[in-house]
Amino acid sequence: MTLSASPAAEALVTLANEGGGEHESMHSSLNAYAIGGGALAALLLLLWITTRLNRDR
Repeated sequence: MTLSASPAAEALVTLANEGGGEHESMHSSLNAYAIGGGALAALLLLLWITTRLNRDR
C-alpha cells in the first residue's frame, strides 16, 4: 500500500516550487534592518505607554 498526497496538496507543492528564485527579487526593496528597527521602536513605545498607564501598581 502506497501513500499518496491529495490532489490539492500536490497542486500546492507544485505552485510553491514554480516560483524558483523570483520570490527573492520581488522583495529586494525591503530592508530587514529598517523593519526590525521599526518593530523594536513600536514595541518600546507600547511598553512605555503601558508603564505610564499602570502607575498605581
